[in-house]
Amino acid sequence: MIGIVDDDPSLRRSLRNLLMSVGFRVDTFESAEAFLQSGHRDEIGCVVLDVRMAGMNGLDLLKHLAASGSRIPVIILTAHGDDDMRQRTLQVGATAFLEKPVRGPALLEAIRSALGSE
Repeated sequence: MIGIVDDDPSLRRSLRNLLMSVGFRVDTFESAEAFLQSGHRDEIGCVVLDVRMAGMNGLDLLKHLAASGSRIPVIILTAHGDDDMRQRTLQVGATAFLEKPVRGPALLEAIRSALGSE
């Protein structure tokens, strides 16, 4: 299952539709906190994560997952990317850093690579 964590409902919906159209199971979360409180976290095989969100931001969630020993691959998807943010997220453990608007094939390639099924 792919988890999408983004505070933009239209983006969550479009990403969910894209991923489901190629056979992935998808769960969406409007915040980092909602993801952490989810009872389905152990079913998530990969997370697509926005950086800028109200409350806990994506970088903080990524750090939290790394500190807790989580091995869930995380793909950062942001409209506010720069080289510093790219470096920080990759150093903390993100498997990919993509900028919005993301092209569908690039996202699918990053997810398949993160899942080890290229």
